[in-house]
Amino acid sequence: MSSITCSVRGCHNNWIKRRVTLQQHCFVHGKTREECCGPAFHLYPPPSSDEDRRLWLKALNLKKPPKKPYVCSFHFVDGKPSDQHPYPEKWLGYVTPTTKKARWILVRLPETPSTSSASQETDGMNDEMTDRTHSDATTQWECLHMEDHAYAVSDPLHCPHLHDQATQCPERLVHTELLRNDRLSLLYTGLSLDAFESLAHELTAGCRISQAQLHPKDQLLMTLMKLRLNLLQDDLAERFRVSQTMVSRIICQWLDIMEEKMRCYVPWLPRETIQATMPQCFKEHYPLTTCIIDCSETPLQKAHNLDSRGESYSHYYGQNTIKFLVAIAPCGLIMFISPAYGGRSSDKLITANSGFLEYLRPGDEVMADRGFVIQDLLFECKVKLVLPSFTKRGLPLSEEDTTNTRRVANVRVHVERVIRHLKNYRIVSETVPINITQKFDKILRVCAGLCNLRGDIIQEDED
Repeated sequence: MSSITCSVRGCHNNWIKRRVTLQQHCFVHGKTREECCGPAFHLYPPPSSDEDRRLWLKALNLKKPPKKPYVCSFHFVDGKPSDQHPYPEKWLGYVTPTTKKARWILVRLPETPSTSSASQETDGMNDEMTDRTHSDATTQWECLHMEDHAYAVSDPLHCPHLHDQATQCPERLVHTELLRNDRLSLLYTGLSLDAFESLAHELTAGCRISQAQLHPKDQLLMTLMKLRLNLLQDDLAERFRVSQTMVSRIICQWLDIMEEKMRCYVPWLPRETIQATMPQCFKEHYPLTTCIIDCSETPLQKAHNLDSRGESYSHYYGQNTIKFLVAIAPCGLIMFISPAYGGRSSDKLITANSGFLEYLRPGDEVMADRGFVIQDLLFECKVKLVLPSFTKRGLPLSEEDTTNTRRVANVRVHVERVIRHLKNYRIVSETVPINITQKFDKILRVCAGLCNLRGDIIQEDED
C-alpha cells in the first residue's frame, strides 16, 4: 500500500517519514517529538473548489499530476495554506523560465503601382520585423546556454532555417587545410598527423557513415576538435560550413563509433608486460606494483533538481562535480577508467562499484593515496595496498615512515601526470553541462584511449 507523498518534484516527504519523525528525539525538550514538538512536517490536500485547485496545480507545474496532489508544509510561506498564501510557493523544483529568444520574421508588404519605382530603389525599407514571443508561468523553456551541447540528445531536431553549405563545395576537405603539420595536428586533435591518419583509417574501415555531406576524416576531425578544444557548435559549424544540427548529429554518431572501436586502446596489461615495461624508479622499491589509482573531479553545471544537485556536490571542492577513477600501469598507460559518478561519492564507493576489483588477481599490489581506505576490499581479493604513512594521534612520523612516504609520493606522482594529460582534452576539464552527462562515460573512455594513442609524444600543452 503506497503512502501519501508530497507532489512537488524532487521532494520525497511522505506519510511514513512523517510518522518516523514523531519517534525522533527532541534535543530541546529531551523527549520524543510526539510528546512535545509534533512531526517535522504536515501534508495538506488540494483545495476542494475548482478554481483554487486549478491555481494549486498551476503552482506545482506538473506534466502528469496525481489525483490528489498533496503538498508538505515546507513549500508554503506560512508553513501551511493561509489566507494570504493559500498555494505552495517555496522550493517547487523549478525556476522561473527565462525569456525565449526572439524569432524574427520578414514580412514583405504588398507594393502599390504608385510606389513601385520607389520601392525598387529602397528595397528592404518596407520590411516589417515582427517579434513573436510567448511566456507563461506553466511553460518551462530550455536554458539557452545548454543548447550548444545538443549532441547528447539521441535524435536532435532539424533546424530548417540553417542551410548546409557543404553541398555547394563538396571538394573542400577541412582536414587537409587545418592539419598541415604535426604541431597543428596536436593543437586540434591531441594526436600527431600519422596517429590521426591511422586512427581515421581504423575507424572508417567497414563503418557505415550516415552523414554524407562531409568527408569521414572531416567528421572525425570535428569530433576530436570538440573533445580537444571544447569549441562551440557555432564555431564548428562555421569552420566546416555545415549547420549546427549537422554538427550535433556528427558528434553524437562518432562518439558511439569511437567508444565501440577504441575499447582495445585502454587494455588491462598482463603481469608479465607490466614487469617488462616497469620504470627503474618502481623496480628499486616497488617491483610488484600492478597499478596506481587515483580519483579526479570535473566541474558540473548546477542542476535545478535538488536531489541531483545534492548527489553531485563535492564538499572538497565546494561545488558540483563529476568524479571518476583512473588506474594506470607503472609505465604510464591508462589501464582502467571508471564511469562518471557524482562528486558526493567517496573513493571507496567508486572503487567497489566501478568494476575495478574484477581486474585484480591474487598477489597484485595497488598503490593509492591516503583517501583510499579500501584495505578490506583488497583483502578479499588477496591484493596488497601500498599507501603513504598516516600520523597517529597527532604525533610526527618516524624516520622510516617519512622515508616510505617520500618514496610512495615519488612514484605515485605519475598518476597525477596522466590525469593532467587526460584533462588536456578540455571537454573533460571544463564545466560539464547537465545535458551531456549521459554521454560523459563514453567521452571519458574515448579521451583515455586517445591519451594512450599519443604514446611517447606527450608534451606540455601551452594553453
